[in-house]
Amino acid sequence: MQDVLSRYSFPKGFVFGAASASYQVEGATKEDGRKPSNWDVFSQIPGKIADGSTADPAIDQYHRYKEDFSILDRLGADAYRLSIDWPRMFPDGTGSVNPKAISHYNDVIDTLLAKGLKPYVTLFHWDLPYALEKSYGGFLSSKIVDDFGVFVEACFKAFGDRVKNWITLNEPHIFAVIGYNIGVFAPGRCSPEIGNCTGGDSSMEPYVVGHHLLLAHAKAIEIYTKRYKASQKGVIGITLDTLWYEPVSNSKQDKAAAERAQQFNLGWMLHPVTYGEYPPALVANVGSRLPKFTAEEKKWLQGTSDFIGINHYFSLYVKDNPNRTFVGLEMDSSHSSSLVRLLADKKKGVLIGRNINGFYVVPYGIRRLMNYIKDKYRNPIIYITENGISDTTNSSSPLAQQLDDQPRINYYKTYLSNLAASIRDGCRVQAYFLWSFLDSWEWGSGYNVRFGIIHVELDNSLKRIPKKSAKWYAKFLKKKH
Repeated sequence: MQDVLSRYSFPKGFVFGAASASYQVEGATKEDGRKPSNWDVFSQIPGKIADGSTADPAIDQYHRYKEDFSILDRLGADAYRLSIDWPRMFPDGTGSVNPKAISHYNDVIDTLLAKGLKPYVTLFHWDLPYALEKSYGGFLSSKIVDDFGVFVEACFKAFGDRVKNWITLNEPHIFAVIGYNIGVFAPGRCSPEIGNCTGGDSSMEPYVVGHHLLLAHAKAIEIYTKRYKASQKGVIGITLDTLWYEPVSNSKQDKAAAERAQQFNLGWMLHPVTYGEYPPALVANVGSRLPKFTAEEKKWLQGTSDFIGINHYFSLYVKDNPNRTFVGLEMDSSHSSSLVRLLADKKKGVLIGRNINGFYVVPYGIRRLMNYIKDKYRNPIIYITENGISDTTNSSSPLAQQLDDQPRINYYKTYLSNLAASIRDGCRVQAYFLWSFLDSWEWGSGYNVRFGIIHVELDNSLKRIPKKSAKWYAKFLKKKH
């Protein structure tokens, strides 16, 4: 490996880019025929978004994408990970596709390609047409699977001649847990004893929603594989979130607890996607609350993804906690059904890593995670589809301080070094997208939390200003001529 970390520390052909999500950046929530999403409705409920904001105008990428892609091109990136907004494509969730949405995303994709940037497209990054939520409960119903199939087929048909990397879902685990277990993300459902939700059952609904998400993923894979893959010559996979769980001691119990935590987080989705079955820890601890797959469903789940996208930010220690008895899946940052306790510190109060807004910086975590996936899940091709930390300053800090994000540079350097090491270990990592390209609307945190390497002024100008980390990334990406 080179002394100085750069794109040349990675294999030839390795793809570097930056990521975003349509709802977090586009704005224009009422333009060109778009109708409300689950998040448009949820963000209007008082107290649900930390700063009381909504994602309109977000950072107005709907109108500013050409400017944004020019910035990304100047950084020297190879690719951009974006998502397609389902409520923009199908405002009523079903029926006919919105021609203005097709026209918009055609121009987005063409603009990227004209700048030499490959589009990596996520089909569902949490923005569900509210009409489907209202009609039958969204992902609580199996009806969602066919409607998702109609949406993704419209995308393959319209854009697949140019898009060669498709991601079916972003972080289905988070969508199920945060939306239906603790209720702080749309649609905001949970058991009464867990939070102030309008309804829900934290012991059942996350598993039902997770199951339907997996079936929706399988439906997308089936449609693409049967009808489009041979002619379009693209690949399709799924993006999953996961921490690295480090046992707090070398005891057999704590090591087993770390494995349970990993199965409840990553394995919940990756085990079915690899083996067609839920992981043993879920089967043992969730029991009859866990839905079953049919033989046909298993066929389109098991081993059909061309790659696995991984969103990884931080690591935690894990301690065995056999007596946990909460109703919900997760509470106080701890998985209850998995009988583990998640910790940030070890003996004598030493943190596992620096705490940056609740994210514990543990660079070795990404290397151990890659090797864990290699060993347990048949060494799949992996794209790192998100990795990053939020600003240590806030929007009231002087601008010069907001732009001087040295902790983010340190984070990227150490995580990328460990990622390169994992490739030398034999892990098949082929792409890396930092999170995020621009400061954006960060779900329940609103504009309070900012992950971008490009600062966005939160006034009417929405001016884009590169942070120190953007300049570092450009240097890292610089090609030899």
